Amino acid sequence: MRGQAGPVGDQLATLPPQPKTVRETGLELSLLVELASKAMYSGAKIPLPLLAGKLRVSIGVMREVLEAMVADQMTEAGWGGDTDLDLQYHLTAIGKQRAAEYLARCRYAGPAPVTLQAYRDVCLRQSTRQADAPRIGAAEMAAAFADDHLDAAVCEQLGASLQSSRSLLLYGPSGSGKTTLARKVGQLQQGLVAVPHAILVDQDIIQFYDPLVHLAPSQAARQGENQRSVDARWSLCQRPVVQLGAELSQEMLDLRYDSANGVYQAPPHFMANGGMLVVDDLGRQRVAPADLLNRWATPLEAGTDQLTVDGGHKIGVPFDATLVFITNYAPARLLDDASMRRVGYKIQVGALTEQNYRALFRHQCRLLRISHDDAVAEHLLTRLHAPAGRPLLASTPRELLGRICDFASFSGIAPRLTVATLEQAWVSMFAGCAHGLVSPSLPPAPYNTYGSDPLLERI
Repeated sequence: MRGQAGPVGDQLATLPPQPKTVRETGLELSLLVELASKAMYSGAKIPLPLLAGKLRVSIGVMREVLEAMVADQMTEAGWGGDTDLDLQYHLTAIGKQRAAEYLARCRYAGPAPVTLQAYRDVCLRQSTRQADAPRIGAAEMAAAFADDHLDAAVCEQLGASLQSSRSLLLYGPSGSGKTTLARKVGQLQQGLVAVPHAILVDQDIIQFYDPLVHLAPSQAARQGENQRSVDARWSLCQRPVVQLGAELSQEMLDLRYDSANGVYQAPPHFMANGGMLVVDDLGRQRVAPADLLNRWATPLEAGTDQLTVDGGHKIGVPFDATLVFITNYAPARLLDDASMRRVGYKIQVGALTEQNYRALFRHQCRLLRISHDDAVAEHLLTRLHAPAGRPLLASTPRELLGRICDFASFSGIAPRLTVATLEQAWVSMFAGCAHGLVSPSLPPAPYNTYGSDPLLERI
């Protein structure tokens, strides 16, 4: 699993210590009272530890909050055991009225936020640009890509880009495995990061943590986290990999106000802090590639991005992610020389060598539990690929063998690799695109042009 390098103690060092008092949280008492009121609004009696867990604050902090609420006649307590930990709290009529007012203004009732300054400090400590940040070595890199049968030069360039944390452009024909490579590179990020559930900016709350982006670490790390006195408003996560595609628009690059809940949603590149931001299909977004690169390049160099809150006010937030761009188009058709200079590494991912293609085909057969046949593999190269002029792309073996499995499953038989099943899969994959199709809205990519395919011409 990615991000698990190093002893658990080192991984947990990124988590801030647990605040023992309201002052140590960096938050105003009034905000914690508001959050506690909303958490209690359901009407059921709630014990002190459970309420502390809902806000993800310490028992000491929660005691301060409840004492203030009792003094303000918002809350009453009843004994449920032998200690104050067994006290059952519920809102009074005054408390319910206040809670309703709080909810009308902002429905957020989750973990207490961290301050923007606290987030800045943690981002700086866990940045991959720190000299002592964990980095992958050549042996680990070779092992990770052993089954991809990449050209050695491509592996070396990918390894160097990970060492530098500089931006990366992967370009080449559709189906050459660029997106898969980018995902693997993201999984090779070393170390873990602390991620807040929410961030307080002035009087506004930005929801930040996303379980689909901020993945949990190993069970060993989680157990260690629970045993230490750490700030529960943060979660220990693998370094994030945020992937965007053609759906990316200008509006997605800034904070989005959720009027229904009264909070802001963090933009994707902000959530990628400490990890990797992958932009797939560069050139198909509703933002020009050069504009997209320029939007992020300067903030990355400065380590700070400017986001806009309601009313046009700008706030400076940390921006520390590795940018990875993926495109099927020739880079010169998308970016001018000035923009290209701002990209750290430009790596062409093209067709495989015949030897690597054979090895990859054999590996995919093994994964799908299909008996490999050298004669059928030879037929694929000499009687299908060669006459059609189709390059030996990394995605083709998996696609063809997957279709063989589909046809076999439909017929109720076990999949077998034969010339007949291979040609059936080939036709189903390439019929209708023998000459390649290009988007009318963009210049044609030089990688996506193919010659005629004799097998398809027999259809």
